[in-house]
Amino acid sequence: MVGLIGRVSGRIGAGLVGEVMVHVPQRQGTEAFLAYPAVPGDPMPVGTQVVVVEYQPPRTVYVAPA
Repeated sequence: MVGLIGRVSGRIGAGLVGEVMVHVPQRQGTEAFLAYPAVPGDPMPVGTQVVVVEYQPPRTVYVAPA
């Protein structure tokens, strides 16, 4: 999961969980994950392209702008 590229589908804000859609090649599809900013206080609006920097199973990722 780490290093995969996704797009914000639910705004990620300071202290808020958002949502990202990430293409997962191993499963041949795009999946939704709960997302937190990798750098606290770094809001990301819908449509922002992001990279996964940490993955916590089953559906949580920490992301940074790509």
